[in-house]
Amino acid sequence: MSAAGPRFADELAAFAQGAIGAGLSPEVHALIDQAAQLQDQPTQAQSLLEQARAAAPRHPAPLIALYRFHFYGHRLEQALVAGEDALAVARTALGSSFGDEPPSDDEARHDAAVRFYLFALKALAYLHLRLGQLDEAKGYLHELRRLDPRDHVGGGLLSHILHRHRSGSAPTSDYPVRGWRADAS
Repeated sequence: MSAAGPRFADELAAFAQGAIGAGLSPEVHALIDQAAQLQDQPTQAQSLLEQARAAAPRHPAPLIALYRFHFYGHRLEQALVAGEDALAVARTALGSSFGDEPPSDDEARHDAAVRFYLFALKALAYLHLRLGQLDEAKGYLHELRRLDPRDHVGGGLLSHILHRHRSGSAPTSDYPVRGWRADAS
């Protein structure tokens, strides 16, 4: 990834740090913290999270907070929008050629920006499953499998759930915790 030049490498490193919370201004951090204290006032909490997102549009932390806010509030359509935004931000940070070839095993296991992208794909697949949008879920799972063939982020389990749902079969205890279905595509 460093072949893209030092400026790009610096931006990617900054994004990776951001994916784990570094580089967030104290003001934006305070907005996210304030929103967390307002779980019983979702309108005010959402406003604070949107302010945080506007103040740090390329930082992953406000996106993660907004996604969680909607997800745990059972507003799955809004969580889907936040997840799509997260995927776009990660895609921009990783560069337009990201995904032409799957990331290395080491990148899939340790690179924060790559993992953020993979987890965003997994989140979008999950949300589409929950919303009954099985073809969309399958598309995200297909891309996740292509980029994470060793299933480091655990998308394989969602593939098993999708297959079970489509086949109408009951859950069995022999589903692996990780790993892609041999017949999934």
